Amino acid sequence: MGKALEQNAKEDFGSKELNKIVEKLKTTADPRRRYEYILWLAKKLPTLSETDLEERIKVKGCVSQVYVQGQLHEGRLKWHGYSDALITRGLLALLIQGLNNLTPQEVIAINPDFISATGLKSSLTPSRANGFLNILLAMKSQAKVHAVITSKFPSTS
Repeated sequence: MGKALEQNAKEDFGSKELNKIVEKLKTTADPRRRYEYILWLAKKLPTLSETDLEERIKVKGCVSQVYVQGQLHEGRLKWHGYSDALITRGLLALLIQGLNNLTPQEVIAINPDFISATGLKSSLTPSRANGFLNILLAMKSQAKVHAVITSKFPSTS
């Protein structure tokens, strides 16, 4: 029983939803099944309008065109995004689902080790794996901006 508790403690990446996604991906050793799940997530991601695709929310360091934006509502971040590549859109959807409704401080504290724990890294090309990390870093960067703003102007959330 102690080992099971220790295992659960290790699997906390900072978001209950992200933890669930990691567990789901870890249940299969088949990289094809993981890709199918990522593609399924991609199809569920709502499309952004052309006017929402602003340079200021574009993720740097991605081969694909990737846009992500966090908006603060009642102290929690609501994420929206788009990518022109299906697999990258699925990775973005995974992050949006995993980081949605968290406070800026919770997003900042997300443990990036979840990327390795999903088992996806070994299935992704180096550029996609790097893009996945860059999307996470962009989301954390936006969360830091929101954290600073809310600490200076608490009524803006």
